[in-house]
Amino acid sequence: MRIIFLLLIFVSGFTKLALGQGLFESSISTKDSTETQKPELELYGYVRGSVYGYSENYDFSNVFSEFALKSKFSNRNAYLFADARIRQGIFFTEKDLQLELKEAYAGFSKNWFEINIGNQIVSWGRADGFNPTNNITPNNYFLLTYEPDDQKMSNFLIQTKFILSPSFNFEIIAIPFYLPSIYKYELFNIQEGVNYLPIETPEVNLENGSLAGKFNVEHPFIGFSASYFTGFDPYYGFGIKDFTLSPLQINYYPKPYHKQTFGFDFTLPVKSWILRGELAYNQTENYNENMHIPNPDFYYVAGLEKSVFETTVILQYIGKYTFHFEELSKPTLGGFTPEDFYQYGMEMIPYESTIYNRKIFNQQEETNHATMLSLNRSFFYATLSTELSGYYNFTSEEYLVRGQIKWNIADNIAANFGAHFMFGPDNSLYNMSGKVINGVFTGLEVNF
Repeated sequence: MRIIFLLLIFVSGFTKLALGQGLFESSISTKDSTETQKPELELYGYVRGSVYGYSENYDFSNVFSEFALKSKFSNRNAYLFADARIRQGIFFTEKDLQLELKEAYAGFSKNWFEINIGNQIVSWGRADGFNPTNNITPNNYFLLTYEPDDQKMSNFLIQTKFILSPSFNFEIIAIPFYLPSIYKYELFNIQEGVNYLPIETPEVNLENGSLAGKFNVEHPFIGFSASYFTGFDPYYGFGIKDFTLSPLQINYYPKPYHKQTFGFDFTLPVKSWILRGELAYNQTENYNENMHIPNPDFYYVAGLEKSVFETTVILQYIGKYTFHFEELSKPTLGGFTPEDFYQYGMEMIPYESTIYNRKIFNQQEETNHATMLSLNRSFFYATLSTELSGYYNFTSEEYLVRGQIKWNIADNIAANFGAHFMFGPDNSLYNMSGKVINGVFTGLEVNF
């Protein structure tokens, strides 16, 4: 009912606007009627080759060529944007031709009001890298390139923004249907007999849509926002469809879960420092009966940014507190009869699967603590840009290191080189993931 109520508010507001002012009227206002505004069309894009590989399990993880065509068009108060990409190459063990509509939306803007409808990428939050309030944009975590933003996926959105003043606006986003992030856990080769079935997405209807809202304030001395999200999280867990012990056969099914998120973020300049913070309270239900649903938690990030010797230094603390956390009781073997072994196996599979889901959600313990350090610097008048970042999780003892060099050879030509490695204890997510997505990468991009 909450979604339907807010959608009715949105529809009534937009209807009032549309009746008063047609979107594509030749005369939108008295001022517009006296000014001749010519339509503007802009076409641009790039062609690139990208190589990513040398992991433990794959010599060539993602090796492909890609053509991207982007377009912008504006006519008075109406506009559109489209970004289409075609790539062909090797993606792990498969040769594939991929067509991706990165973004495609139409929009209308008039003084205090703005609306965009179509496939869009919207990222919320002010923190760097880790954004607790960003529940809108799914990711393809197995599209591996030198550009991390390539993993962001667009979703069909109805995005409205009410600009109440130059420094204050209110945004509402309606997501009619669910689009999940892409994981390929089947590539991990965890154990023979373990299978991952196609994801069970929610039925397409109003009740299963998502809704988000945000109040945003931007001032020179501080920026902050408060946000709310209700819907299915693009980041999901796994349930057990069925299993047998002899032979061992476990069928997992990825399954989204519904949640509400109350978020807040801020940016505060203090002399030569920039302080950033972001936090979110995630409310879930039925988590005690469903291993694919995380407990409610409080997820927060605090960061400092400062320029030191022409190097931008970003240091962050990433934390999570899990509510109603309970330690799992590991099954024990009661005897040595066939019935005892059978009972032990029947209990161990749900136990290990629940542990696995807790690792996915960083809820292995009641509290989770991690830190990230990023160093960025340009040389030779921005001809050469370097980036080095590291992440360490004190709770799970997992860590990640990523380094990259970008060489702007000419105005429209750039080459990229780098490496990405993640490690962790045996059976940790980083240990399993690293065997697939660790590697070195390079790429050459020509823009037009």
